[in-house]
Amino acid sequence: MIIKLRKMKHFLWISLITLISITSVFAQNGGYQVGDAVAAFKLKNIDGKTVSLADYNAAKGMIVIFTSNHCPFAKAYEDRIIALNNKYASRNFPVIAINPSDPGTHMDDSFEKMKERASSKGYTYPYLSDETQVTARAFGVARTPQAFVLTRVNGKFTVAYIGMIDDNPQDPAGANKFYVDEAVTNLLEGKPVVTLSTKPIGCAVKWKN
Repeated sequence: MIIKLRKMKHFLWISLITLISITSVFAQNGGYQVGDAVAAFKLKNIDGKTVSLADYNAAKGMIVIFTSNHCPFAKAYEDRIIALNNKYASRNFPVIAINPSDPGTHMDDSFEKMKERASSKGYTYPYLSDETQVTARAFGVARTPQAFVLTRVNGKFTVAYIGMIDDNPQDPAGANKFYVDEAVTNLLEGKPVVTLSTKPIGCAVKWKN
């Protein structure tokens, strides 16, 4: 009986280790990692026109932010995202916002509501609808908001930073570390990005079945 219990414990322990290993692999391969080149995508902007990665071939890089209308964390970052675009678009490092949220779960994320929100807040950058969620899955988006800083390397947009915009999801005045701002500044100055990734804090993306 004791031998059987030991064998059972050993089996459960091996199974747990295997499960953790599999989970880690999925976590690592769930989307782009720092250093990966981003595949081309085409998404509909709030003006009805299609925006593609190829439209930015003259850019030095870009700040891709997955966000949404319904999420309070995303709303708390709206003004900060606008400020980032105002600061860096003129330096060929613009913002592109993408909404991956399923409007079937949150009606505030419908295309019409996206247009209303962008108009009321005065977005100065494209606000794209990822209706199929294919682009969000390729990036490996977990939450909104979640930022990806891309820089051009050998003619391709390559991931240089993934994660939070800054370290205070609720109060911009309380932020001490400005991850996206620092990453873009360093890239424009030819310096390495110091913080490569952070864990995003926000609303979980609701995936379609």
